[in-house]
Amino acid sequence: MSAIAGIYRFNGEDAQIEHGGFMMEALKQYPANQSALWHKEQVLLGCHAQWITEQSIHETLPYYDHHRELAITADAIIDNRDELMDQLQVLHNVRKSMTDSEILLLAYEQWGESMPARLVGDFAFVIWDERKKQFFGARDFSGARTLYYHRNEQQLSFCTVIHPLLSLPYIHKELNEPWLAEFLAISGVFEPPDLSTTIYKHIEQLPPSHTISIKNNKVVITRYNALSDVAPLQLTSSLDYEEAFRNVFNIAVTSRIQRTNRNVGAHLSGGLDSGAVVSFAARALQNNNRPLHTFSYVPEDGFVDWTSKYRLADERPLIKQTVQYVGNIDDNYMDFKGRSSLSEVDDWLDIMESPYKFFDNTFWLRGIYEEAQQRGIDIMLNGARGNYSISWGPAIEYYTKLMKKFEWLRLSREIKLFSKNVGVGRKRVYSIVGRKAYPILERVRPSSSPYDYPQLINSDYAKLAGVYDKLGDTNFTGIGSTQDLPADPLEARRQHYDRVNMWSTTGTSSCKLSLRYSVWSHDPTNDLRVIRFCLSTPMEQFVQNGVDRSLVRRATKGWLPDPIRLNQRTRGIQAADSIHRMSDEWPVFIEELEHLSRDSRMQQIINMPVFHNALTEARNGLHPNQAYDPTIKLLMRSLIVYRFLQKNF
Repeated sequence: MSAIAGIYRFNGEDAQIEHGGFMMEALKQYPANQSALWHKEQVLLGCHAQWITEQSIHETLPYYDHHRELAITADAIIDNRDELMDQLQVLHNVRKSMTDSEILLLAYEQWGESMPARLVGDFAFVIWDERKKQFFGARDFSGARTLYYHRNEQQLSFCTVIHPLLSLPYIHKELNEPWLAEFLAISGVFEPPDLSTTIYKHIEQLPPSHTISIKNNKVVITRYNALSDVAPLQLTSSLDYEEAFRNVFNIAVTSRIQRTNRNVGAHLSGGLDSGAVVSFAARALQNNNRPLHTFSYVPEDGFVDWTSKYRLADERPLIKQTVQYVGNIDDNYMDFKGRSSLSEVDDWLDIMESPYKFFDNTFWLRGIYEEAQQRGIDIMLNGARGNYSISWGPAIEYYTKLMKKFEWLRLSREIKLFSKNVGVGRKRVYSIVGRKAYPILERVRPSSSPYDYPQLINSDYAKLAGVYDKLGDTNFTGIGSTQDLPADPLEARRQHYDRVNMWSTTGTSSCKLSLRYSVWSHDPTNDLRVIRFCLSTPMEQFVQNGVDRSLVRRATKGWLPDPIRLNQRTRGIQAADSIHRMSDEWPVFIEELEHLSRDSRMQQIINMPVFHNALTEARNGLHPNQAYDPTIKLLMRSLIVYRFLQKNF
């Protein structure tokens, strides 16, 4: 794991090594085991390396292969090393010590610019092919590692993070008004869909699943398809699918934890995704007499749970069942007393280098990384992206397909079982399914009036920034919502993996947290081998006998306790205590919002009537049960943008 940087000068002019020094100096704010520059003629490569894997301890980065005349700087942990080394016919006696960057160079030599699609893991790298005079780089398919760059007529400069680029004398800070306007206009937590842009006008980023190359002094950005080889999987029985799932998922988990001899940690909630990851990891570590350290966020003392009986703000009872059943777990429950979404803003602006929207979870996300660093944990597992892979299985959408196909016998049987499992009457389930299958029913007899999220952006600013026409497009303002995806579940899942902006926020935050705390966040549910398997498996394996997310539930029999594995009635809910945590800070919060409302720049950017309505409601305090309401979202997002602009512009 590393922060990488570099400069490529056009027209063969020599790169100025002092400019590389500026970037490497800026990277010193992050911990590192080694920091180095490599320079030859028009190319300068840098690496600020954190040693996570056994092989990285002996890895030289940047590295120049004199025989092949290839240079590389890399921020990468490759998970399908064995598969790649088989294909590349690497001698068995050198495989264990071979570094990931050496494997990348061999893969580039063998497959050229098509090689990123063959890689499983988290990576961003740049290769200089001196013999061919070619510059080539790539970012992993889901954006788990970041890569920013600046280009002008003289050179291309790149770095894992933004601020070292701003240390270069030829790069100037300038606000990217269209980016900010789209950020404000989108109601969900997602970034603007054009991931090549950033909040800084002259700083671009390489999107996930893309390569960057320089040809004839022109920068070329190309998308590659890591999921192009998915073909339908036809096995003889459900038991065969379960066994095949366990095999591929076990490989995904163990390939991550085998890379280090130091402590391994994992996020653990009361649900299926993190529970599955933890159960496979704890069993694998037990073979080497190593415990798995789990970290679970719990509400602060004094919080009164306002959530419904189907939601759990405090998941400790479920988590402890998993811990006791799985074994070999050192479990930790943290309430991060005294921290809140408000107290975290400045730190998160430093981490993200940009405004952000996921404020309600920030206090426990950063807190867990801090705790992991103190415990000497190198790799932190999670199951954050399991919704569309291992735990996919949308029952209602599947039943909608059955209704449209008039498969009444199967539909009747499924709904009868589903109704019993979830504790909801069949009539209610049929009503929901019918409205989805035949939208005209919703128009004739609406079930409820949809609530429109108030538009936060000032209309005049939207016009100035060129995004005004998009404000009336719910497919844009609702990016990432269920309304933005097709009704057909298979098509919705395909589009989910096709839209790279769906991954960006979690990838960016995980990458930058890992740099700050020298803890690599790794998600087996996001492993390409797992995703390919899940995409190839028939939908009937994911919804079966009235059970949603059926495949992972069946496949974890004997791995997870039945109350967790078969639970279809209750789900955990994160950060339900976020407003409760802000109670002591509320006067300070309101005072800062009052200052914001009088700021001339914010008056031009923010829809002030909407903001004032929210501020009026908040002056006397908000009830803890408003933790997910538009009011707190509008106010916190406005404050985050306000502080970012104050600090940087």
